[in-house]
Amino acid sequence: MNLFLELRKHGKLATKRHPMYESSKFAKVWIYIGVAFWIGYLIFFGTMFGFVMGDGAREAYHVLNGGLLFFLFLDFMIRWPFQKTPTQEVKPYLLLPIKKRRLIDFLLLRSGLDGFNLFWLFFFVPFAIISITRFYGVGGVLTYCIGIWLLFVLNNYWFLLCRTLAGERIWWYGLPLVVYGALAAALIIPEDSPVFDWSVEVGEWMIHGNVPVYIGLLALIALFWCINRSVMSRLIYNELNKVEDTTVQVKHVSEYKFLDRYGEVGEYMRLELKLMLRNKICRRSLYSVMAAVVMFSCLISFTDIYEGAMKDFLILYNFLVFGLLFLSPMMSYEGNYIDGLMSRKESIYALLQAKYIIYSVGLIIPFVLMIPAMVTGATSLLTCVSWMIFIAGIEYFLLFRMAMYNKRT
Repeated sequence: MNLFLELRKHGKLATKRHPMYESSKFAKVWIYIGVAFWIGYLIFFGTMFGFVMGDGAREAYHVLNGGLLFFLFLDFMIRWPFQKTPTQEVKPYLLLPIKKRRLIDFLLLRSGLDGFNLFWLFFFVPFAIISITRFYGVGGVLTYCIGIWLLFVLNNYWFLLCRTLAGERIWWYGLPLVVYGALAAALIIPEDSPVFDWSVEVGEWMIHGNVPVYIGLLALIALFWCINRSVMSRLIYNELNKVEDTTVQVKHVSEYKFLDRYGEVGEYMRLELKLMLRNKICRRSLYSVMAAVVMFSCLISFTDIYEGAMKDFLILYNFLVFGLLFLSPMMSYEGNYIDGLMSRKESIYALLQAKYIIYSVGLIIPFVLMIPAMVTGATSLLTCVSWMIFIAGIEYFLLFRMAMYNKRT
């Protein structure tokens, strides 16, 4: 228990001692306002959903229980930008006389007890009070909410497993896609979906306080706990004991010789391309951007899901997302070698020119992917050209100002 409390203390100290702590206080105020807004939003919808059903309260929680998988999927997606794996946190402690497995266990325990796992209860608690209390009393509300919390704790460990594996190999992103694709097919394709009926039954058992349901959830949590611990231990061991293989001959190294003609700007263009394609984080972000652009381009081209202003927004997003992801942290990656750069007679202006050229040329990729939408009449050639000019001329101008404000490397 002392180790767990000490790790919590270290986490808080790491946040306070971070160089960005003082300069990000203003941003934190807005984050707290945003969190408070979403809490109020969830309470409002949970309350309204309970009242709208009126006398059909039984049908209300049956419908909600049937959609539990949707809430779990939404929770899984929300975690991607906000939650990190404990793998990186383990490394500073590996030289200390602490058992590695025990350390990972405490970090996993801290993740399971994180307040993020309670977030959705702001929706489920008011709903349960309105729709369940009249039939099963306060006890039914309590057992139901405990079951919901256990489901989201389980979802937390499932997310950690997917995130850890995806951080090592890009193809592991296919694991959640296959799982959720199979569940979606099982929900949509059959007329009487067994998955929907099973979800309703699980919710009903939680309301009744069915002990085997809680035992099953705890067993699944323990299973994913053990899998996470095993995977993280193996990854840490492999990294610490990695031996560089000097016998492997590199057959081909991209030098981008065609950029030589552009002089100093060409050198920075070469540096930027190598950063995007060789840096692990940047390469992963590039794959994610490409997947998002392809997905939205297909939705615009071959479906009628989005019409009017929403379609225009998606077209804008398709062109903007590439620069948004890589230009928002401008000069942050360069912070790793800025000292060496500033000790030479080099021009930051040439670096910014190179970035502008590369990301402006990169707009051709979403433009090509939008050709099917132009052919099907979902959008016009003039619209796509207009958005390209707007992104390169206005949005990139705004994003490039981040070179002045970014301080985090």
